[in-house]
Amino acid sequence: MDTQHTSVHPPSQSRNAGKNHPQRRTCGGVIHDNVRHTTRFTVIGNHLAQHAELSLLAIGLAVHIQSLPSGTAIDIRSLAARFPEGKARIAGALRELEAHGYLRRTCERTSSGRIVTRTVSCNQPGHTKGAGDPNPQPQRPARRADKPPRRVLPAVPQPAYPAPDLLRTALDVLAGLHRADPRLLLSATDAEHLAPGVVAWLERQMPPDAVRHALTSGLPPEPLHRPAALLAHRLAAQLPPLPPFRGPDPPVVDLPLQNCDHCDRAFRGPEAGTCAGCRATDEHPGSRTC
Repeated sequence: MDTQHTSVHPPSQSRNAGKNHPQRRTCGGVIHDNVRHTTRFTVIGNHLAQHAELSLLAIGLAVHIQSLPSGTAIDIRSLAARFPEGKARIAGALRELEAHGYLRRTCERTSSGRIVTRTVSCNQPGHTKGAGDPNPQPQRPARRADKPPRRVLPAVPQPAYPAPDLLRTALDVLAGLHRADPRLLLSATDAEHLAPGVVAWLERQMPPDAVRHALTSGLPPEPLHRPAALLAHRLAAQLPPLPPFRGPDPPVVDLPLQNCDHCDRAFRGPEAGTCAGCRATDEHPGSRTC
């Protein structure tokens, strides 16, 4: 019983999965087949491509914008003409990118006075171009510390209906105030702000001369630092009341012609009878001459 049989194969042993199993490739997940780009490529950070809060549309739109050359129009109309998503969805994606710092949109005034929207694409939010950058961003001149910001003018009364002819008359009144007092020389912006208040006075049947007198009489002798603010206060504080309501005049009714029963003269009246002269004679019989 204890004889060993050398021809019998030893029992098979379980293999260690960590040592004996060959390396297996996972069945799921993406497999990259990458080729190195040497031309026509854009570097996109994973902070954008794998952003946890941006929508897929916003990420794709940011990638498209960063791939464009400087100066390309990326307004909503141009993007909607390029992509099928529509203006509403593209506008929402642009707001997402602006909220997370990938876009900066500011309104600027050109040398011709036109207001334009300047859009800056940031490939890494929170990092702006520094002084050592070969293409530094132009910086706006800092506001002088000794120059206070412009204060808002007081509100003026608003007319019920700003008729164009009344508005022209109001602007003429404001433009001529400096003739009565040189201190009341107004800018175009101030006149545009004050004009509705003057129209409200003209609507209340105030002639232009009366409005001009109310604005220029009794001014303080000291220098006027804000003449437009003083005029706005007067327009609101001294606004005259509305004129009394006057209904339409009653229509004129033409009474029919009647023949007098006494003198046979024609007179107008609602019904036949005697004329006014015969009625007076009947009331005073002694005055009859015929």
